[in-house]
Amino acid sequence: MELTIVKTENPKTMPPESELGFGKYFTDHMLVVEWSAEQGWYDAKILPFGRIDLHPASTVLHYGAEIFEGLKAYRRADGGVQLFRPMENVKRMNRSAERMSLPTMDEGEMLSLIEQFVRLEERFVPHSFGTSLYLRPFLFGNDECLGVHAVHRATFMLIASPSGSYYKEGINPVGIMIENEDVRTVRGGTGYAKCGGNYAASTRAGERAAKKGYSQVLWLDGVERKYIEEVGAMNVMFKIGGKIITPKLTGSILPGITRMSCIEVLKKEGYEVEERLFSLEELVSALENGALEEAWGTGTAAVVSPIGKLAIGDKEYVVGGGAIGETTKKLYDILTGIQWGKREDTYGWVYPL
Repeated sequence: MELTIVKTENPKTMPPESELGFGKYFTDHMLVVEWSAEQGWYDAKILPFGRIDLHPASTVLHYGAEIFEGLKAYRRADGGVQLFRPMENVKRMNRSAERMSLPTMDEGEMLSLIEQFVRLEERFVPHSFGTSLYLRPFLFGNDECLGVHAVHRATFMLIASPSGSYYKEGINPVGIMIENEDVRTVRGGTGYAKCGGNYAASTRAGERAAKKGYSQVLWLDGVERKYIEEVGAMNVMFKIGGKIITPKLTGSILPGITRMSCIEVLKKEGYEVEERLFSLEELVSALENGALEEAWGTGTAAVVSPIGKLAIGDKEYVVGGGAIGETTKKLYDILTGIQWGKREDTYGWVYPL
């Protein structure tokens, strides 16, 4: 796909790395590619970062025809830049697109566009360990008509945000509340797709948890309300009796790339990993008899997020003495070591630019 590049005439100053945070600052440019049912993908261009023009009847505004991805560019100690398993993000974006009746893109083409964009914006990849350039590809339908039908026009975009360390003050275990009112999604729904609606629907429960002093909620399945699914916007894992248990992918759970990477690392490190239905009853039993050794969430932003407390109704349980567990810490060290180039990549996951 031919790519036109129009460079900005007003380059930004890179903010101090200590002030980055997440999603507050953006790079100089954005990638835009158009699609129509008649032409397919066309008019690929990198433009100065700015506002976009949408018709008030645009499909995305009324029917939520939208998906997105999240991945990072990392600065190695030698000054080079690399991505972590970007093809997996590309594949998942196409799976999400298919579910939301949006157009898919050739995997090689999409990865090439991402790579060219990162090369242009390379100066925005911060240097400190734990910092990164967060990449947000997204795709939305923009038919200028209020009818409910398959999308005939769509736009693929990519923006980037230099981001600070997720753990500025070290990895501290968080408190989680079991959610027993709202559900995130159901089998046959959009749970495995990375679409905005899934996140919007989860916000209310997260706000309720925050008011009670918890960082996020632990989701139960949407049908029987008895099986553990995700924690907040992350996949979740439990260490019980030396064995690692994580909810299996049934179609209502997002197939996380960090989750997949954790499973591969754990197996290589000699752990037994079970991907299966895991009930709240089984979790409570493990909490009460002391069999639950560790629990953690996995995701792009945090890599791993240790769980120190679990609240079920009015009862609160402390997990692992409220401290980060040995396995959780090992996963964090191995994955971040590979991502930032401090550890040899024996898995073939690194994508150097």
